[in-house]
Amino acid sequence: MATLLHIDSSVFPSGGSASRAVADAFRKTWQEQHPDGTVIYRDLAANPVPHLTADAHTAGFADPAAHTPEQAAAFAERVKLIEELEQADAVLIGAPMYNFTIPSTLKAWLDNVILIGRTAGEAHSAKGTPVTVVASRGGSYAPGTPREPFEYVQNYLTAILADTLALDLDFIVPELTLAPHNPAMAELVPLYESSRERALQDAEAKAKALAERLAA
Repeated sequence: MATLLHIDSSVFPSGGSASRAVADAFRKTWQEQHPDGTVIYRDLAANPVPHLTADAHTAGFADPAAHTPEQAAAFAERVKLIEELEQADAVLIGAPMYNFTIPSTLKAWLDNVILIGRTAGEAHSAKGTPVTVVASRGGSYAPGTPREPFEYVQNYLTAILADTLALDLDFIVPELTLAPHNPAMAELVPLYESSRERALQDAEAKAKALAERLAA
């Protein structure tokens, strides 16, 4: 039975979040393909994980037998998140752009699961695990657009998920999500609608393709 690790980080509920809507479409299709599978779900907005502390950080470089009680408790929380990543057959992450980058709650999760000598560094305990990121954004930061230089979501997550953790990374990018809410962007609503529909279709297609790949 396949296991999907699903991470959401939007501060908005499903009805008002593009990243959640597209991720939900992916997850629904995934579950249709894996009716007996398991979904491990973490809503980082509703239940944020602890930000990395000195105890949690230093425990990662120390002999567990020498951990202080504080280090042991903090490291146990990190290990739980790391094991969820390691045991997943696929990962789905909702990563909306806030102020040009990812939500701090998602950054906290990443800081916890990056552990030199286990998930990163010379060892990559989750190497090759497919990860699909729904990188929604209020405007357009695509190549050739005026705001391309401010695109720090895909660039950052590529460095972390693909280069550091050695995961098999793919993106779905719904753009212009602020168009229906910002009068100054009214003329862009048709482009937003097209981008949203394409993202929803991509989510279903990618979930099906991934299910076939894992079943092969």
